[in-house]
Amino acid sequence: MVEYFMKEAVLEARKALNINEVPIGAVIVKENKIIGRGHNLVEKSKNPLAHAEIIAIREACKSINNWRLNGCHMYVTLEPCPMCAGAIIRSRMDKVYIGTFDPNSGACGTIINLTQNKYLNTNININWLYDEESSTLLKKFFYSRR
Repeated sequence: MVEYFMKEAVLEARKALNINEVPIGAVIVKENKIIGRGHNLVEKSKNPLAHAEIIAIREACKSINNWRLNGCHMYVTLEPCPMCAGAIIRSRMDKVYIGTFDPNSGACGTIINLTQNKYLNTNININWLYDEESSTLLKKFFYSRR
């Protein structure tokens, strides 16, 4: 099931790529059912908060009519930034599966580790998948920009 849901996150990342957004995608799963999806829409919406994770969290909360996402798992193609890691913590998600690390602003262990910070009263289970497709999409996107 992990591979299936990560592929769904990659499909979301491809949606972002198709509209010239940074190709990051996320899905949120509860009881083996996708309850939230998102891909980057920062440029299209002119909104710095329109990250894939935030959009997926909003959709998941609406889907279950609750801001608490206990028992939910996020699959995301790139390690969440501090803003998104904070939203994941606040939503009380149980697990996050990450496709590839973010050497610039990764907040789940690469640059900082908000998800395991004892002062934030959180202990989210982080799973690194090292998904080649997630990494390749990002590399191709940024290479084409240079």
